[in-house]
Amino acid sequence: MSTSLVNELERLAEALKGESAATTEIPLAAMAEKIAKNLGVRGDEVAILGVSTRWRHLHFLVPQALKQVGFIPLTSNSALAARTVRDRKPEINNNFSAVRHATVFEGVRTGASTGESIQKIISAPILCEGKVVGVMQVSRKGATTGEAGPDFTAEDLGNVLALCRPLGKLVWHLAGE
Repeated sequence: MSTSLVNELERLAEALKGESAATTEIPLAAMAEKIAKNLGVRGDEVAILGVSTRWRHLHFLVPQALKQVGFIPLTSNSALAARTVRDRKPEINNNFSAVRHATVFEGVRTGASTGESIQKIISAPILCEGKVVGVMQVSRKGATTGEAGPDFTAEDLGNVLALCRPLGKLVWHLAGE
């Protein structure tokens, strides 16, 4: 993992502490592309979701195509992202297609995506001041598990968690709660 990406996220988070935090533009889509490149996945295989404590749901911050599709109730028993918030624990699943899960968002075309199923996934909580403010999910999509690419490793999970630390302040700022 490139420490420069972690440093870039930390610099953005630090910029939010200043007086101009309300007007600071956060290029989250560009960050998601950089995260994807660093983790060896496609841009549409990185999702960042924010937690709405007011409405008790998760909403997509990226990819852009999923922002208007809907939200995930925090009480959902079939959504990995909701479980990640409730349990506050990261998870790797290299056989995700075989697990019962909400698939409504997988059918949405995101850019050049062909609507492939998620075969493998990392899901990690994004924390700010000890509270879960979001979830980052990195997936590998394909027609089959083998076509989706290599399994995620503990090292991949460590890289995702390193990115989640500075993302906390950014997601909290974007969620506005």
